[in-house]
Amino acid sequence: MRSMPAPFKTVAVVGKSDAPVLPEMLDQVVAVIRSRGAAVLMDARTAEASRARPDEAVAMGELPSRADLVVVIGGDGTLLSCARLMAASGVPLIGVNLGRLGFLTDIPADKVSDTLSAVLDGDYVAEERLLLNARVMRSGREIFATQAMNDVVVGRAGAGSMIEFSVHVDGEFIYSLRADGIIAATPTGSTAYALSAGGPILHPRLAAVALVPISPHTLSNRPVAIQSSSRIDVILVRGPGARANFDVQSHVNLEADDVVSIAAAPKRAILLHPRGYRYFSMLRDKLRWNERNA
Repeated sequence: MRSMPAPFKTVAVVGKSDAPVLPEMLDQVVAVIRSRGAAVLMDARTAEASRARPDEAVAMGELPSRADLVVVIGGDGTLLSCARLMAASGVPLIGVNLGRLGFLTDIPADKVSDTLSAVLDGDYVAEERLLLNARVMRSGREIFATQAMNDVVVGRAGAGSMIEFSVHVDGEFIYSLRADGIIAATPTGSTAYALSAGGPILHPRLAAVALVPISPHTLSNRPVAIQSSSRIDVILVRGPGARANFDVQSHVNLEADDVVSIAAAPKRAILLHPRGYRYFSMLRDKLRWNERNA
């Protein structure tokens, strides 16, 4: 992590939540930003939900070239989609948690004004997070490409039988597997679906990707962490109804011999944390590690 005390002249606000307090949160965030003399941008959807008018409402695709900082109000899913959009331009993000666990959205709703004020004054810690580039190849032709911040999952789409696939790392055959699927998770995504599937928690500073089988037919198939500079190819052998999904926000139906190719993206997402943020402290809080069993 590193400190980045730099002024933010234009701040984008993205709010996506069905929480009744969203308009109130938008009011507070806009008031704090304007108290620091910064301009406020909003995407059109957020502007519709806000009682406080932005200086300008623009399309989401314009925010990376216009904003110095993005404040995300909602849950981790909203921050994931914004982080993928902002990474190429190096625009940092900070999140206000209106969701449930909130591994990525650091600011509690009841501490918005004080915490965001400190961040805008330069009192924060910046952290880079790995993104994955993912491509789906069919008969040697790319049919889909996207990025993922949490994970890429190859699995069965419904209640059908197991699928069969092979895994290759940097062109080397690793194994064939019958399972419900496999997860390629970044350190950020290691506390998401991969964790519930028995995968390891990877510290965000690790340059690693976890390969986590989902309910494998052979119990000797265990999660493996590999260096993030490697290319991972998952080749579907058989499995009607199989699909690849990316951060649970987009998906592609797969056919036999399709290749899901995964590699580290050249640019990382930048998250800003309030001063005093500690990764393991966050885990203790979210995963209740500090609670004793009765």
